[in-house]
Amino acid sequence: MSDFYQTGVVATFHRLGRMNLEKIEAELTCYAQERPIALVLPSLYSELEGDALKGIVRELKEAKYVREIVVTLGPASEEEFKYAKKFFSGLPQKTSIIWNTGDNMGSIYKAIEEAGLPTGEPGKGRSAWMAYGYVLSQQDFHVIALHDCDIITYTRDLLARLCYPVSNPNLDYDFCKGFYSRVSDRLHGRATRLLVTPLIRSIRKIIGYHPLLVFFDSFRYPLAGEFSMDIDMARVNRIPGDWGLEVGVLAEVYRNTSLRRVCQVDIAENYEHKHQALSPEDATKGLHKMCVDICKSIFRTLAFEGIVFSDGFFKTLVATYVRTAQDMLKRYEDDAAINSLFFDRHEESLAVDTFTNGIKKAAEIITEDPLGVPLIASWDRVISAIPDILTGIKEAVEEDNK
Repeated sequence: MSDFYQTGVVATFHRLGRMNLEKIEAELTCYAQERPIALVLPSLYSELEGDALKGIVRELKEAKYVREIVVTLGPASEEEFKYAKKFFSGLPQKTSIIWNTGDNMGSIYKAIEEAGLPTGEPGKGRSAWMAYGYVLSQQDFHVIALHDCDIITYTRDLLARLCYPVSNPNLDYDFCKGFYSRVSDRLHGRATRLLVTPLIRSIRKIIGYHPLLVFFDSFRYPLAGEFSMDIDMARVNRIPGDWGLEVGVLAEVYRNTSLRRVCQVDIAENYEHKHQALSPEDATKGLHKMCVDICKSIFRTLAFEGIVFSDGFFKTLVATYVRTAQDMLKRYEDDAAINSLFFDRHEESLAVDTFTNGIKKAAEIITEDPLGVPLIASWDRVISAIPDILTGIKEAVEEDNK
C-alpha cells in the first residue's frame, strides 16, 4: 500500500505511484511566468571536481522553468572562481556565481559587519544567506529553492517536486521541506535517526506538550538540506551559520508563518550523498561536531520559547535520551532485518554514545552562554541598517560575473 499517512501538524505530500514529470514541469513553466523561481546552489570548489555536481548540471539543463541559478561558492581562489564560471557556463538559464571570498563580496560583508550586524562564520549557512540577499536584490522572484551539490542520485524530478507546492498558486505554501529515503545496503541518516528524533521526543517526555516540539517532530527528515520558500521568508528569516542550520531554519519558519502554510514533500525514491565521519573522539569534526551544533540550536530555540534549562534538566535529558535512542535503535535493527539490510549494532551504538557526549557538550555551552553566537541577521534588519545594501550586492555579483 502506498504511504499516504499524514502525521504531525504539517501537510505531507508522498510519492503515490509513478510521477508525471512532464505534466508537473509544464505546470511549473506556466506558474513561473507570474511567480519566477530562483535556484540556489551552495557549492564548495571540491564539489566541482566530483561526479555528483556534473550529473546535477546535466539534469538542470532541462529545468526550463527556473529563471536563474545562483551558485554561492565557498572559499575559492581567483583561479577557482574562474573555473566555476566556466563549469556552469553551459547552463541555459541565467547563472550567477557568488564569489564569497572575492574582494567585491568582501566589501559587502565588511559593510554589514561595520553596521554591527552578524554575518556568521564562512560556511553553507552564510553562503546561502548571501545568495538570498542577491535574489532579493533582483526584485523579480517569488520562489527560492535550494538543494545541495553532492547528491549522487540527483534527477530533475527532485527539483520539480520541491518547487511545486510553493510555486503552484492553488497550493500556495510559504515553505516546503524535502524528505527522502536514505538506504543502500544499510540504513543511513544517523544524525536524524539516532539524534534529532530521539532527542526531541526525550524533551517532550520531560516538559510535556509544546507546539514547537510537535512541529519539529512532524518532519520526516528534519536535517534535509533541500527546501523551497516564498521570497518573503528569505527576507525575514534569521539562520545559524553552523551545522545547526537546518534546525534553525525550521525554527524561523515556525516563528514567521502559519503552520497551514508549511509542508514537506517526498522528493526522491532514494538519496545518496557524501557521508560524514562519526569522529567519536573529536567534538570539532564530523558528526560529533554536527551533533553539538544541532543540539545548541535546539536548546537555544527552546530557551527563546521560555523553556527553563537547569543542570538537573540536562542530567535527566541525557538519561532519557539514552533510553529513547536505544529503544529506537532496536526498531531500526528489526526494520533492517525484515528488509535484509546490513546492520552494524556496534557502530549504531557507538553513534548513540557519541551523540550522548555531544548533548552533554552542548548543554555545557548553553548553560554558560544561553545566547551563544548570534544568528545571522535577517535581510530586513540589514536593509533597515544599510538601505542601499541590496544594490551593492547586485553590483558586486554582476562585476564578478562579467
